[in-house]
Amino acid sequence: MKRIVLFFVVIVWSFISTAQDVHFSQMRFSPFTVNPGLAGLEGKIQGIVNYRSQWNSVAAPFTTLGASFDMRFEPFRRDGGYLAGGINFFHDVAGDLNMTTSNVNLNLAYHLPINSESTIGLGMQAGYAQRGLGSSDGLWESQYNGSTFDQAIASGESFQSMNFGHIDAAAGVVYNYNSLSNNSFNSGGFRLSAGLSVFHINRPSYSFITGGEDDLHMRYSGFVRGAFNLGDSKWQMLPGAYYQQQGGHREIYAGSYFQYTINGGSQRTGFKQNFSIAYGAYYRLGDAFVNKLLVNFAEYSIGMAYDLNVSSLTQASRGRGGIEFMLRYNLTEMRTTRARIN
Repeated sequence: MKRIVLFFVVIVWSFISTAQDVHFSQMRFSPFTVNPGLAGLEGKIQGIVNYRSQWNSVAAPFTTLGASFDMRFEPFRRDGGYLAGGINFFHDVAGDLNMTTSNVNLNLAYHLPINSESTIGLGMQAGYAQRGLGSSDGLWESQYNGSTFDQAIASGESFQSMNFGHIDAAAGVVYNYNSLSNNSFNSGGFRLSAGLSVFHINRPSYSFITGGEDDLHMRYSGFVRGAFNLGDSKWQMLPGAYYQQQGGHREIYAGSYFQYTINGGSQRTGFKQNFSIAYGAYYRLGDAFVNKLLVNFAEYSIGMAYDLNVSSLTQASRGRGGIEFMLRYNLTEMRTTRARIN
């Protein structure tokens, strides 16, 4: 009986949860799901690929593939702003019904210097999203007869379409402070970035069911993250905190990477490449502890994250949440920072 009730909870939960946006645990490396204003902030050229799989121990896994590319259209100047742009894509497949969500967005941002160490940027995002349902033969609350699910009982649901698409839009503002550049480096320097953004400004319709009123809620997102050296050692701390609100769903996510620099890199000769390794410990409030591993070599970064589920779904998941992989290429401006904000 407990297993049947638990299965019912999981099915209902998995269907409702699709009303939330996809997210990655390595949020530093999924910039355009956090804020459109992050375009061009991390360097001259940046390309990232993400892959996530979760809930394998509960039912059919939820898998998400994401990718983004952004670049500065003009060089960074201390005395003037610069324009940047990018594109991001994700494809998500959820649960036994193979519910798919695909999204392609274009991003545009302009960053204006406040002083020699600070900038403020405004970003916009616009794109097209498509949602599909691989099967309508799911289990519904109306089919539960008190002891089990009976698919002979009519679900009472009427699907108007198994696939539909919609236009999507978002905007955000980002503040960045950096005193870790080669020209002004000191052991007390640090980098701080913070931003606010809103997604789904146009509130697109999001329902498969005929007569359904399921407009996609706007998602409000805020973040703050930094990087600073721990004295004169080779250790750096890279903390971050994220907050998201979408309809009745809220996410609070915080923690830090602890990074050790094996080689600091050489700006003058280029023969000595930057090489560092980092461990990250994060907590998603009421949901999961997240362990991360990050390796940086020259312009490349490889990352992995694993979620340990601690929510009410633990009985079904047995603590196993999701695993995630990331690959990044980041070509920065011709300047060196001892602690990179990865």
